[in-house]
Amino acid sequence: MDEKEVLLTQEGYDNLEKELEYLVTEKRAEIAERIKIALGFGDLSENSEYDEAKNAQAANETKIAELENKLRYAKIIDESEIDTKTVQVGNTVKVLDMEFNEEESYTIVGSTEVDLTQNKISNESPIGAALMGAKKGQIVEAEAPAGVIKYKIISITK
Repeated sequence: MDEKEVLLTQEGYDNLEKELEYLVTEKRAEIAERIKIALGFGDLSENSEYDEAKNAQAANETKIAELENKLRYAKIIDESEIDTKTVQVGNTVKVLDMEFNEEESYTIVGSTEVDLTQNKISNESPIGAALMGAKKGQIVEAEAPAGVIKYKIISITK
């Protein structure tokens, strides 16, 4: 299976490492304790606590493997290499929605760091992909579920 690189800021990389550390140490121990307690209830064929704990263990191990994989293929974005001539991962882009005449700002991040509450969008999302490589003053079109959205780029910052 070909793995693609995972674009991350240093902050995003550090957050993934912290989450992995928590899952490997605290969460594993917590689940192991739940399994131990459930085993004390006897007959495993009708022991829902045991089944739930084993399912939680499987989900935790899946998440650990996923995080390890992301960290293995991580490419940390070098902030010093980010310029503001064209939109790239790591930039914050202020745009004008041409249809509604509203300004919005988006920070372009790798798919792992998406946080819509903070307007952090993926470089792979329809809007992020449309903005990538564009310059200040340029009008771009993004294919969205609601149809084509036109944005005029007002500014590009780090």
